[in-house]
Amino acid sequence: MNQIIEIYYNHKKRYGYRRIALELANRGYKVNHKKVKRLMSVMSLYGATPKAKYKSYKGDMNGTVKNKLLTQIIDEEHHRTYYERDFNTTRCNEKWSTDVSEFHIAAGKLYLSPIIDMHNREIVSYNISERPNFEQIKDMINKAFYKYSNLKGLILQSDQGWQYQMEGYHKILSEKGIVQSMSRKGNCLDNSSIENFFGKMKNEMFYGNEYKYQSLKELRVAMEEYIEYYNTQRITTKLKGIDGSV
Repeated sequence: MNQIIEIYYNHKKRYGYRRIALELANRGYKVNHKKVKRLMSVMSLYGATPKAKYKSYKGDMNGTVKNKLLTQIIDEEHHRTYYERDFNTTRCNEKWSTDVSEFHIAAGKLYLSPIIDMHNREIVSYNISERPNFEQIKDMINKAFYKYSNLKGLILQSDQGWQYQMEGYHKILSEKGIVQSMSRKGNCLDNSSIENFFGKMKNEMFYGNEYKYQSLKELRVAMEEYIEYYNTQRITTKLKGIDGSV
């Protein structure tokens, strides 16, 4: 029990039973995740849970593109055709996802625009701005380009937000050989990789702490520290306990 408590508070109450079970395994303890869940329940230790997100959709500006992460399934037996999302990857820089999320405190608002790699869940690049404008998107993209010179064939998924419908955005990606993809209207699951990240981040460092940040500068520092923590320390369940920075 002491190990569970230590992990829980070391990660600022961010970890649920699955991640604590993975951390215990990393430390050499063979404990079933169901037992960890039961022990945490007895001690009233609960990980943060997701809340609603900010929406950037402003309508169709004639700049939408098809969702390139959908696979068509033809069911001949039942005479129907449907689509399944394909988030599978074999390497980094194969499929990325991006979106913008709002962080609102008494002192004002900050907008976070990150890119996440669907393979290892790393935040590739990001921009934090007081305004969700196109300059923010360009800065984020340019940081990613500086980090990786050859991204030809990469699929970059987003929602149908106004930023991603702009001709300038289409051009930036096209010049690098990046395939642009958009989720279907009103279907947030098509862009679930970045949505899940926002949910984790807000529940682990923001919700319940809004009044702790007295200025936008304090909030910005906390956001930057969390992204550093996420990329270098936070356990990614998909990787079965491998550090998210791999």
